[in-house]
Amino acid sequence: MFKKLLIIILGIMCVTMVKPVKKATASSSKFITIETSKGKVLIETLPQIAPNHVKRIKELVKQRFYDGIIFHRVIEGFMAQTGDPDGNGTGGSGKNLKAEFSDYEYKYGTVGMARSMSPDSGDSQFFICFDGCSHLTGQYTVWGQVVSGMKVVENLAVGEPPSNPDKMISVKIGKK
Repeated sequence: MFKKLLIIILGIMCVTMVKPVKKATASSSKFITIETSKGKVLIETLPQIAPNHVKRIKELVKQRFYDGIIFHRVIEGFMAQTGDPDGNGTGGSGKNLKAEFSDYEYKYGTVGMARSMSPDSGDSQFFICFDGCSHLTGQYTVWGQVVSGMKVVENLAVGEPPSNPDKMISVKIGKK
């Protein structure tokens, strides 16, 4: 009888000591998926480099702020810019962020925050680099790196703005 009771107690202790595995929620994901008019782009966010910018971008994604916004500035061999609800490079969400500059080198697929002459004027607009962006290192906040879909970005309509601009159809947190 004592052995059976001991086995039952040990079994209960083992069950209660095992912690349940937490499932990652979409909002805790380090990834953002942009469904564009040309295909999908997957960005890995870099909260260790720009925690406030990543947090703000995710807030805007959750609000569906970016859905339907065009790529208003696409310069071949340089970068593609989006995030302006006005579509002309002058608009934003209305909340400027303090710069989080780093030495993360701007390279192919780096995602940075657009800004005006003031370092602390980043809002909702961001750009994705092709080549020729290394001179931006330390001057614009890096908040992500494209991990797949750069061919999609390279195929966006070129112009400032393009005559027939591509757009972000939907933007979601996680790998969608």
